[in-house]
Amino acid sequence: MKVIKIGGGCLKDGQAANAIIELIAKRGKGDIFVLSAFYGVTDILISGIATALESEANIPLTINDLRTRHNHIIKVLIREDTQKKQLSKGLGDVYKKLERYYYGINFTREATPRMQDMIATFGERISAVILSKALAARGVDASYVLPEELGMVSDGKFTDASADMDKTRKNLESWMADNYNSQSVLFIPGFYGVSENGDITTFGRGGSDYSAAVVAAASGAEVLEIWKDTQGFMTADPDNISHCKLIPELTYEEAAELAYTGAGILHPRTVEPVRKAGINIAIKNTFHPDARGSLITQTGITTPNIVKSVSYTTDVAVLKIHASGVGARYGILSQITESLAKAGINIKSVVTSQTCISLLLSRKDIEKGYASIEKIEPSPYRKASVITDVALVSIVGEGLHLHRGIAAKCFTAVSNANVNIEMISFGTSNAALYFLVQERSLDRTIHALHSIFFDD
Repeated sequence: MKVIKIGGGCLKDGQAANAIIELIAKRGKGDIFVLSAFYGVTDILISGIATALESEANIPLTINDLRTRHNHIIKVLIREDTQKKQLSKGLGDVYKKLERYYYGINFTREATPRMQDMIATFGERISAVILSKALAARGVDASYVLPEELGMVSDGKFTDASADMDKTRKNLESWMADNYNSQSVLFIPGFYGVSENGDITTFGRGGSDYSAAVVAAASGAEVLEIWKDTQGFMTADPDNISHCKLIPELTYEEAAELAYTGAGILHPRTVEPVRKAGINIAIKNTFHPDARGSLITQTGITTPNIVKSVSYTTDVAVLKIHASGVGARYGILSQITESLAKAGINIKSVVTSQTCISLLLSRKDIEKGYASIEKIEPSPYRKASVITDVALVSIVGEGLHLHRGIAAKCFTAVSNANVNIEMISFGTSNAALYFLVQERSLDRTIHALHSIFFDD
């Protein structure tokens, strides 16, 4: 039995969803499919929270947008008029429930994290209903089950929850013993679990990958497949390097590092559950399902030059805290990080010296982060500053730190491209070397690195 995750990129519209349904009908019997929302739906749901706070007149517009979008998909997936009408009518109750949540937000003038998580999951719930009904309309035994019915237990942290694997495994094993059918197709909405108190809690944006990994590990699947509209992990972003190559096999560590720096193939936390369970991850292209794709394993394959890929992200900014002897003074770092944590800000990385602490944050958090540390009384630092026009670049490959000359080769190539390096982090991971460059130098940097490591 496989666990297969289908992302929103494969569910862009009715035609894309129809191709997925045909693929599942041919080769999906006995497998479990963990679903994302249809493309763009989660954005509508979340923006609907803000517009509901502005005016209750916006709520019907949001509901109508969702209904229209899903009805277009249903018209393509289901040919028989009666079945179409039954499905659309059945989803009416779902829209009414969602509408009540929006009106509740408008009335109370507050969108709590609990309510935000509840609303954000409607896209996955609806996609599970539609795909299961569409498959059943073609004569395939198909059904769906919600994470709360399966017993996918989370730690209860709103917007960024983690699964309790021991409890989830026990619950899933019990459910499957009574309900699993090797001749049927089962759909599960991704993206969320339920706390022991019964609260819906999401795993963060893109968290359907993580959901699928949890289901794979808890069910003892033979493999976790991630169905994408791309080939798999590449030696660089094809938008930057048109002649980049497929990476046929890589390790859990390499995949996690590439996910962190914006490869866009996996949610960064996907490898956690399957690594512990020893389950491989296969990236498959839905347009070419028999193509090789990328396989993520415990050991991977070591390439002659060690480096597997050049990756980057521009979703980064630097918060610099200046003070004398920060590396020797007790408590400064903890005060800073505690202040950022209270503001709900994630720290991507920390680099320290004796006179400065540099924190890497998401760009969207940088101003909020700066404001939060300014409130610390008494101030433990001399001044703070912000740098936003940078990009985080990485070269990724298991065992980089053990191979002499890799860093020198990397930095020589960057220097020869007339690029100045702002900050370096090396040695914290066995599989990655990170550094910052000015964003205007990013393209030159990527081309120089790909040329030195991959161009024959």
